[in-house]
Amino acid sequence: MSINPQNGSLPTVVLVHGAFAESASWNDVIVRLQDQGYTVIAAANPIRSVSGDAEFLASIFEAVEGPIVAVGHSYGGTVITNAARDNVRALVYVAGYAPEEGENAGELSARFPGGTLGETLWTVPLSDGSNDLYIRQDMYRQQFAEDVPAEQTALMAVGQRPLRDVAVNEPSGPPAWRSVPSWFVFGELDKNIPVASHRFMAERAGAREVVEIEGASHAVGVSHPEEVANIILRAAKDVE
Repeated sequence: MSINPQNGSLPTVVLVHGAFAESASWNDVIVRLQDQGYTVIAAANPIRSVSGDAEFLASIFEAVEGPIVAVGHSYGGTVITNAARDNVRALVYVAGYAPEEGENAGELSARFPGGTLGETLWTVPLSDGSNDLYIRQDMYRQQFAEDVPAEQTALMAVGQRPLRDVAVNEPSGPPAWRSVPSWFVFGELDKNIPVASHRFMAERAGAREVVEIEGASHAVGVSHPEEVANIILRAAKDVE
């Protein structure tokens, strides 16, 4: 069964959350996109491995009729980079990784100074020998979402989806941004992915538009949903 957009003249927007978040992190963005008539899918990213997560997302892309705007936050950017199919007409990176072939999330975060994620992590060993990584709840707001109200970040910290270390270290495949136009939006004060890394990836991908939000954290879609929705809408208009 395929998914038909509510408005056949508009692309479908598929939102992919990253690690330490979940699909509800897109809620304020979703409302704004729906208000403009767009069909939106907030995919539940497994965050187990790059190849496995990309295969999962590709199955969603293949089930959607018509063009897609794929939006990835954080590690979700790696997933859209690897999962894009012929009907994906635009890539929007929301504080997201846009790796080149052979790169992984860990090395991209460490390439430039400013990232402090490693010192905030809580490790949970898994039965297969790999590990799940969480941001410690008492450090979640200062690391991930410093510009989001404390009451909200307390809930986000409890509901965060862990990042399996396999996904951090697995090399990315051939990047979709080489053939699909891209847009980038990120925060100036991102502590998970340093702003210099965002700028580097956006320039390398030949982004159609780059929006850097002053004072924004890694959770830029939560703290600045209007700006994030607007760049998604501009990308969508470009492919209509």
